[in-house]
Amino acid sequence: MVDDKEKNMKCLTFFLMLPETVKNRSKKSSKKANTSSTSSSSSSSSSSSSSKLPPVCYEIITLKTKKKKKMAADIFPRKKPANSSSSTVQQYHQQNLSNNNLIPAPNWQGLYPTIRERYIYCDEIDLAADTVLATLYAAKKYIVPHLARACVNFLETSLSAKNACVLLSQSCLFEEPDLTQRCWEVIDAQAELALKSEGFCDIDFQTLESILRRETLNAKEIVVFEAALNWAEVECQRQDLALSIENKRKVLGKALYLIRIPTMALDDFANGAAQSGVLTLNETNDIFLWYTAAKKPELQFVSKARKGLVPQRCHRFQSCAYRSNQWRYRGRCDSIQFAVDKRVFIAGFGLYGSSCGSAEYSAKIELKRQGVVLGQNLSKYFSDGSSSTFPVWFEYPVQIEPDTFYTASVILDGNELSYFGQEGMTEVQCGKVTVQFQCSSDSTNGTGVQGGQIPELIFYA
Repeated sequence: MVDDKEKNMKCLTFFLMLPETVKNRSKKSSKKANTSSTSSSSSSSSSSSSSKLPPVCYEIITLKTKKKKKMAADIFPRKKPANSSSSTVQQYHQQNLSNNNLIPAPNWQGLYPTIRERYIYCDEIDLAADTVLATLYAAKKYIVPHLARACVNFLETSLSAKNACVLLSQSCLFEEPDLTQRCWEVIDAQAELALKSEGFCDIDFQTLESILRRETLNAKEIVVFEAALNWAEVECQRQDLALSIENKRKVLGKALYLIRIPTMALDDFANGAAQSGVLTLNETNDIFLWYTAAKKPELQFVSKARKGLVPQRCHRFQSCAYRSNQWRYRGRCDSIQFAVDKRVFIAGFGLYGSSCGSAEYSAKIELKRQGVVLGQNLSKYFSDGSSSTFPVWFEYPVQIEPDTFYTASVILDGNELSYFGQEGMTEVQCGKVTVQFQCSSDSTNGTGVQGGQIPELIFYA
């Protein structure tokens, strides 16, 4: 008896997912088969209509429902819903089945929390990067909200600067505003990495315009310009156009004027955009006059610089001090571990400077996760003798995932003693982000939670 019920359910699921054309064709062919009257023509009609017979699964459903008059809800009964809306949805659904889906059903799957109540079989969800978008499309098409949510969660977890632009385009297509917002967070904070990624060239024109129009894009304008030309080159190939300067400008269209060329550094414009050939001679002359002339010409390009993102600073010490013979640097490492409760992008560290007047330090900063280097940079900074912190930046902001400890390290080289922090805190609230600190085994120069160097984390959130 249990096997019969399971077969009924599987067949019913198969039938529900059939396209309407198949169902209608199956219904007509079954009628033709039943109207065959003579035995002489029965053999020929059966052979000619065998290819048109409905699927076996559909025949089983027809026989079972006529004989027992039971639906899937009868096989797996559930408690009667308290409100009338759920019962109405069930009536609509049953009417759909009896009328061969001639009456459109509402989004009844979204009203039921368990899989059994949605009349659908499902194994454990096993998603992969190369199939998740196709799975999300199917989940949206056949209204399987729990599978759609799993796909979106997978995409949010795997989101990075490499795929953020492509996923932005897809999230708008699938109408997933939360995923869209996550994509914008990555694109804004790691704009230069996102614009230089291969995925940027795969986006559609509408997504290109939205990115070029973005006010909070955290990138140099010459990088935006070069990314747009790279996209135009690939778009010419997609449209089977010759790779010429004229065609690149043609496929960019009005989007070219969304690039804020007048806000570039003069060197970037003179050595880059002005010699690209994309601009007309008049446009090039007018932009040069914009840089140098007192009376500036009118331009079609946006001449106001982007706002970008404002970095936040997490300060982990309540006070700082200096003492003789402390804090000295001889190539040893100052290090601290930290974790956050939401995704952020570490742009750099704030460091203490000399306590004996102005001085210059060279700093090698590094960010690691479980021993793997995620970002590093070697630079110099000048301190003025005050107890202020001085920023040292990574080349690109580093994406930090929540609930995982990362190691921040710095090796300083300088002759002068510096200030150091004290009264350190194990947990600091920075806006909507909570940061936890713990000691690092990489620290060989005395820095820990209670005191030392690396007083600040500089990040975007």
